[in-house]
Amino acid sequence: MRFCLLVMAKSPVPGQVKTRLCPPLSAEEAADVAAAALLDTLSAALDTPGAVPVVALAGVVRREDVRDALAQCVVIPQRGETFAERLVHAHADIARFRLPVLQIGMDTPQVTPELLRSCAEFDEAALGLAEDGGWWALGLRDPLRASVLREVPMSRADTGARTSEALEGLRVRPLPVLSDVDTMADARAVAAQVPGSRFAAALLDIAAVTR
Repeated sequence: MRFCLLVMAKSPVPGQVKTRLCPPLSAEEAADVAAAALLDTLSAALDTPGAVPVVALAGVVRREDVRDALAQCVVIPQRGETFAERLVHAHADIARFRLPVLQIGMDTPQVTPELLRSCAEFDEAALGLAEDGGWWALGLRDPLRASVLREVPMSRADTGARTSEALEGLRVRPLPVLSDVDTMADARAVAAQVPGSRFAAALLDIAAVTR
């Protein structure tokens, strides 16, 4: 089965990403952690059987390693003022592929190709809730159905529940609950799950320098 694996991503620019990790991290360190998370996510996406990786990108990429990874994907610009609007537009922009979509972000570097492939198996929709009350993955047979997200408040403790309500009328497959990386506690917990990842290595490097 072929499907579009849509990654919502932000360029890892100091001061613009992972600001909730500051302090204790500096803006530069937080950007390094964000870059590692994005690179791990893209590696998993590129290795996922049947996936057509598409990255909806915000910002200008200055890091060569990130540019090299993005060169292997279809990259589209994010459009819209709010995150909800950017989600809606990204799904609409990839509707031309005429494929079902599994959309994730760059905050779950613990994802694997096997997990992503299994999450793409759904009839009409799928939703993976996050431990903080949001969601980390959304699957839609018809990407234009993402228009319902326009009215969903994002980045709140009830975002997952509100998204589930917005999908009422569709057969929604529940996906595994994951922790996304918003705080240092999240980052340490996720790094412990994937000790050999770029993400874990980035945290270890920072800890070594600040020790």
